[in-house]
Amino acid sequence: MVKDLVISSSPEEVTIGLLEDRQLAELHTDKKGNNFAVGDIYLGKIKKIVPSLNAAFVDVGHEKDAFLHYFDLGPQIRSALKYTKSALSTNPSEALLNNFHLEKDIDKAGKISGVLTSNQWILVQIAKEPISTKGPRITSELALAGRDMVLTPFANHISISQKINSEEERSRLKRLVQSIKPKNFGVIIRTAADGKKVADLDKDMRDLVGKWETLHKELRNARPPQKVLGEMSRASTILRDILSPDFQNIHVNDQVLYDEIKNYIRAIVPEKEEIVKLYKGKVPIFENFGVDKQIKTLFGKTVTITSGAYLIIEHTEALHVIDVNSGTRTKQGDDQEENALQVNLDAAKEVARQLRLRDIGGIIVVDFIDMHKATNRKLLFDKIREEMSRDRAKHNILPPSKFGLIQITRQRVRPETKIAISEKCPACGGSGEIKPSILLIDEIENNLQYLLREQNEKSVTLCVHPFIEAYLTKGLFSSIKKKWRTKFKKKIDIRPVSSYHFTEYHFLNQEEEEIKL
Repeated sequence: MVKDLVISSSPEEVTIGLLEDRQLAELHTDKKGNNFAVGDIYLGKIKKIVPSLNAAFVDVGHEKDAFLHYFDLGPQIRSALKYTKSALSTNPSEALLNNFHLEKDIDKAGKISGVLTSNQWILVQIAKEPISTKGPRITSELALAGRDMVLTPFANHISISQKINSEEERSRLKRLVQSIKPKNFGVIIRTAADGKKVADLDKDMRDLVGKWETLHKELRNARPPQKVLGEMSRASTILRDILSPDFQNIHVNDQVLYDEIKNYIRAIVPEKEEIVKLYKGKVPIFENFGVDKQIKTLFGKTVTITSGAYLIIEHTEALHVIDVNSGTRTKQGDDQEENALQVNLDAAKEVARQLRLRDIGGIIVVDFIDMHKATNRKLLFDKIREEMSRDRAKHNILPPSKFGLIQITRQRVRPETKIAISEKCPACGGSGEIKPSILLIDEIENNLQYLLREQNEKSVTLCVHPFIEAYLTKGLFSSIKKKWRTKFKKKIDIRPVSSYHFTEYHFLNQEEEEIKL
């Protein structure tokens, strides 16, 4: 599978499109100035303990207090609180934890009121961005993510990605990481570490330790609520998580972002540096690579798939429903069961793509076309699991129910990507009403009189819909255009523009510049 990354940067945001075999698979928007991105670490202040929820609300600077549940404290919360207090004292501890004494882990079934108190200062990390009316979801179990591993302070255990199957490789990686990790830090070895040399792992470890030292330095003079360590830009984060030999091109239209990405690629995979390319074309980058057209096609309520079948996607606050319809596909072939299976298999692929593309999270119910054979239902279940295997978000899929429904839960850490593809009608401005057509010619004539007599324009070009142009120029000697020229005694040209709506018109001066009325 060939992967390309197309990155469009504007003053307000950076939009990233991931193409797989030229098909848009993921779309990410990173608002510039977003202070509550997943992975950011804050020094917060406990505002309120809620024993009934076994949770606390923490002020991290957002208009809504962040939510911290007891299960998100992490077993080593007492050690984290001790470290925070020490770092903020007049005699701060060292950044590394070589001489730090770890506290006893908290009870898994304990109460939050026994660990935290109101107005207490605490280090927390954004686990879920603010969504709708809810504030950020946070955790005090800190994790610094690198390309090959994740560093977890106040722990000593090493865990390895389950996707690394070789026992020999797992033992090798565990042995290597054990020899390079700092004391009182835990490590999660990521799938990307499979087959990596000790030099690569050591470099990644040093980068992560450097991040922790930066956090320690910022924490010393911090006062809540304050960010003490920010996550990388969304573009770099995506590259860190998904960059693979399949990547062919990374196109970016901003020089600063181009340099940032090129430096990042040079640091982690020097041999792939040449895939980063600066786009300098006059056509917008998304339009040039066909991303805009795919967005318009894929983000509506109705999504067409192969052979005439289509999906209907509906959203509520807590539930997403996807209905599979065979459309014109039913006309092909006489075997209803076989036809339903083929439509469902095609739909399963598109459903998996839509979940990634729109970043839909929570509970998703997919209503596939009913099939009577158990073997066909098993084929459908296997197909959607296979297609969802490329999804980096945590998810769980239940087998088809007797009603033909497949239920999916998918991790949601950011607001869903929503793009309005319907455009406001340029004729009515969204009101559903337009000016009386019978008055259009009189209105144009009044504007001509204003421009030619009061504004003393020497000549004007009137741009109109081709139907209106034909009406105004009909008749060699008796046309409306001829009458206007005689009346105003100035040059008037009429130009048809097929992209205009029926009652749209504009005036141009001698320099072909539009005259604003």
